Amino acid sequence: MMPSEPVAPVTFREALAFWFKLGFISFGGPAGQIALLHQELVERRRWISEKRFLHALNYCMVLPGPEAQQLVTYIGWLMHRSWGGVVAGSLFVLPSLAMLIGLSWVYVVWGNLPWVAGLFAGIKPAVAAIVLQAAYRIGSRTLRNPALMLVALLSFLATSVAEIPFPWVVLGAALTGWGFAWWRPQDVRGSAPHASAQTQAHAPAWVDDHTPPPLHARFSWQGLVRVLGWGALLWLLPMAGLAMSWGWEHTLTQMGWFFTKAAWLTFGGAYAVLPYVVQGAVDQYAWLTAPQMMDGLALGESTPGPLIMVVAFVGFLGGVTKEVLGPDTLVASGALAACLVTWFTFLPSFILILAGGPWIESTHGQLKFTAPLTAITAAVVGVVLNLALFFLSHVGWPEGLAGRLDVPSLVLFAAATVALLYFKRGVLEVMGICAALGWAWTWLG
Repeated sequence: MMPSEPVAPVTFREALAFWFKLGFISFGGPAGQIALLHQELVERRRWISEKRFLHALNYCMVLPGPEAQQLVTYIGWLMHRSWGGVVAGSLFVLPSLAMLIGLSWVYVVWGNLPWVAGLFAGIKPAVAAIVLQAAYRIGSRTLRNPALMLVALLSFLATSVAEIPFPWVVLGAALTGWGFAWWRPQDVRGSAPHASAQTQAHAPAWVDDHTPPPLHARFSWQGLVRVLGWGALLWLLPMAGLAMSWGWEHTLTQMGWFFTKAAWLTFGGAYAVLPYVVQGAVDQYAWLTAPQMMDGLALGESTPGPLIMVVAFVGFLGGVTKEVLGPDTLVASGALAACLVTWFTFLPSFILILAGGPWIESTHGQLKFTAPLTAITAAVVGVVLNLALFFLSHVGWPEGLAGRLDVPSLVLFAAATVALLYFKRGVLEVMGICAALGWAWTWLG
């Protein structure tokens, strides 16, 4: 029997304790992180209702940037004003930044040790299973009818066969959803009947389906101008400081400019923008090599926080390689560069949430706004499924599909998939066991 008593107002201190904890346990990529947020905030703590949670998630899905971090920022802002959003979004990132700076330093000093390679060998099959789980979980929540299933299928074919860039897939899905709103509104109108029954049956939340937006979450032109002004200032001041201190062509200045551009291209999560980052960081600026980029991606997959935090590794190695503070201060050079690229990568996400949140809060129940977002969420299912198959091909056939079959890795992938989907084991637990098995197999082999 579900509890029916109302939830007491959540204090800022209570929320702060949870946001701090979340930054250390948010493993599993965006899907795993969103599932964790849903479990904690909707089901367990009842801070926000399912309908309001999904409404915010749909908005974050269409934005460039890491959707899980943006969702945390949105909910923190909705509950406790702008500072609530800034604190929630920052604490989602800072533990990962600190860990990656430390791991990058270990990587630079000790290089690719055999035991590290063994751990990564076990983690990669687990990551493929986690991405597959992501496709299943998002799909089971989103694909409520044949029309949305068709959108997901076309999205999968567009990215896997036609290799259409994700921003164009998003635009196509949005236009499809808008068309559905006019010609087949039943396909994109709210939740499916069984989901609606669940929402009605589940206990009331602090921010419930019909809770009016608080005063700070109501749209005003004055509020929009204030947020955009602060955002422009927080970008301009460090960029101007870098250019005036070291010049426009200096590594740190170019990092700030490059990752500002990259931040606006991260539609669909980190993997959608990785080719752009590789092209710039490896080929254009030579901040690190292609093998180092792959190692950084593995580190990003095995630490909490958004996967786009791999940019901190890129920044650290770029700072060390270019000796931005001199040859005697390599650790400081790397740490400064990692912090700078993190700032310029995530600043747009905060601006988009704080500026767009009030408008999104005014669109509840307005089909012309929600239908495109519903179709975009369905399209994301196809993109994530394509990513899962991409990972699986690299896990099972590390030398290409014409090369040898890596049976142990495929067995580990299958075991991780069963553990996640059938036995409902936690992401952190599965990754830890797979890492240990990969380490043991490397030494025994």
